[in-house]
Order: sequence, then C-alpha cells, then structure tokens
Amino acid sequence: MTRTPPTAVTRVRLWRWRRNPLRRPSDLVEAWVVLATWILAVLGGACAGWAAAHSVDAGLAARRAQVHAVSAVLTDAAVRTVPDGSGYDDGRVWAVARWTGPDGSVHTDRAKVFPGAPAGTRVTVWADRAGRSVPPPASRAEGMLQTVLTGILVAQVTGTAVWAGGWLVRGALVRRRLTEWDEEWKRVEPEWRNFSGGGR
Repeated sequence: MTRTPPTAVTRVRLWRWRRNPLRRPSDLVEAWVVLATWILAVLGGACAGWAAAHSVDAGLAARRAQVHAVSAVLTDAAVRTVPDGSGYDDGRVWAVARWTGPDGSVHTDRAKVFPGAPAGTRVTVWADRAGRSVPPPASRAEGMLQTVLTGILVAQVTGTAVWAGGWLVRGALVRRRLTEWDEEWKRVEPEWRNFSGGGR
C-alpha cells in the first residue's frame, strides 16, 4: 500500500499583484500601499536629508562670509596657569586683546591665548563686519561633518516617519479585512453547518 505524500504548501510570490479569484480589492490596495510606503520612505528620506544638508552647508558658508580673522595685540599678560575648575579644555586662558576695525575704530575684548603670553603678543581673533568680536566659524572639516550628520539624521527620521505612516494605513486595511471576514463567516457558518451535518 502506497501512502500519498502530504500536499506541499506553495507560497505564491506577489500574489496580490496577480489576477486570481481569491484576491480582493483590499488586497490590491494593500499592495499599492506597501509599494508606495517603501518608495516614499526611500526617496522622501533621501530628498529631505539632501535638503537639510544643503541648508546647513549654506548656513555655514554664510556664517563664514560674515566674519573674518583679524590680528590683535594683548594689552595685558595672560595668567601663567589655568584656573582649577574653570572649564578650559584646550589648555588656553582668556586675556584682553585690542584690534582696529575696518572703519578705524579700536575694539577691545577677550581672546583665548596660551598661559603666560606677555603683553604685546599678537593673537588672532574673529570679528564681524562691524569689527565686534565673535566666536570663530566652524572649520571646513567641522562643517562637512555637521552637514553629513544632519543629512543622515533628517533622512532617517523622515524615512522612518513615512514608513510608520504607511504601516499604520496597512494595519487599518488588515483590520478592515478581518472584520469583513468575520461578517462573511457569520453568513456562511449556518449553511456550512447544515451542509456538513447533512453529509454524515
């Protein structure tokens, strides 16, 4: 006596895209939702990341164009040791420096110098177009790093948000389909019970 091998269950790929009697309109809608979600997540994330990186790069370039380095002179000698608990992390200290602005006006402000620098030492400070002291702009390497990290972060956040929105829509379609199945089963179950009972 030969035994009939169990029937293998074959998984049909892309069945939602193929015409078949079991495919419902909601299945096709779900397939389009999944496809659109992935496309928008990838392309939307890439475009948003590129736009954010371009905006950061333009902002850094504008900042560099608005400031310039000027040569200043220390008016007093800098302290010889870094104060304890002062928060200095680069081994330099603050000292008073003086420089002349583009309009010939004299400006005085603090500048970072190495400890023990004598009065009259020339240092470089950054000033705006009015000659006022400003923090130094980001270097090219720092600007590039900031631009890249911002683009990656915005791309990831945008892609994740689109993906999550698409899967929420897909979840709603699945819940709707399950509800429809329950309603159909309530209509079919009495007939199925009568049929199965009469066939015994």
